[in-house]
Amino acid sequence: MTDVSCVLDVRAELGEGPTWSREERRLYWVNINGHTVNRFDPATGDNDVCQLPEQVGSFVLREQGGLVVALRSGFHFLDFDTAALTPIVDPEADKPDNRFNDGRCGPDGRFWAGTMRDPQDPAQRTGALYCLDTDLNWRTMVPDIGVSNGLAFSPDGGTMYHADTRQETIWAFDFHAEDGTLSNRRVFATTHDLPGRPDGGCVDAEGFYWSANVGGWQMVRFAPDGSVDRTLKLPVQKPTMPAFGGENLEIMYITSIGSDGSAPLQPGQPQAGSIFACEPGMRGLPEPKFLG
Repeated sequence: MTDVSCVLDVRAELGEGPTWSREERRLYWVNINGHTVNRFDPATGDNDVCQLPEQVGSFVLREQGGLVVALRSGFHFLDFDTAALTPIVDPEADKPDNRFNDGRCGPDGRFWAGTMRDPQDPAQRTGALYCLDTDLNWRTMVPDIGVSNGLAFSPDGGTMYHADTRQETIWAFDFHAEDGTLSNRRVFATTHDLPGRPDGGCVDAEGFYWSANVGGWQMVRFAPDGSVDRTLKLPVQKPTMPAFGGENLEIMYITSIGSDGSAPLQPGQPQAGSIFACEPGMRGLPEPKFLG
């Protein structure tokens, strides 16, 4: 049985997006509704906070330094130490009820990020998955999404995973890094028969996909064929996203939700919204950086 412990007792309203910086040996993460990007040092327990003016759904590390963040108002460059923002583009300027959510840098060096309606409306699927190219142009890649989530890439870079939490479905695509295109969309897995719904995800070095099943008190590890390989029980009801970190990418960090949101928090989870960690017995993949 894998032991899961709380490593940052922060109790964020909506913790998300953990991303390990190998050079800094720090874990970056966001509190979406707290409007912050955070930088956690597991060695000291310190958590540096960069306060932003609006909701921040996701971010990527940038090869040239700093971050690229996906805010409610679109893509921006961010200097973490000064909180200075430089706008890039807003793909959904015509959708004021939407905001960015889950995102990740692909092996192609592009920023892939999706949107959702907030406040949520289960009857509407106004979100989409976007690609921010390294020349700072953008493309709509997958429309008609309720809550865009679960972005991850296979170890060989040939498969991209993407989930819609509302539809309880994780899809797989053939991924073409040379031009940043997708093909052969198919259902990889669903959570209709599992506790919770798919939120953020990541892929380990063995090519297995880990899904944070929000509302289900657990992580689910799916085999490359979409079957359930194992589950990992958690002390919080609403895990949001896993990420591998540590010296050898052997530690899994998991963010979580500390508020009721679309479903009430059940009792018995005083550290809901905090960051948890475990060593599941396999390693993760290095996180690519945005090349634009």
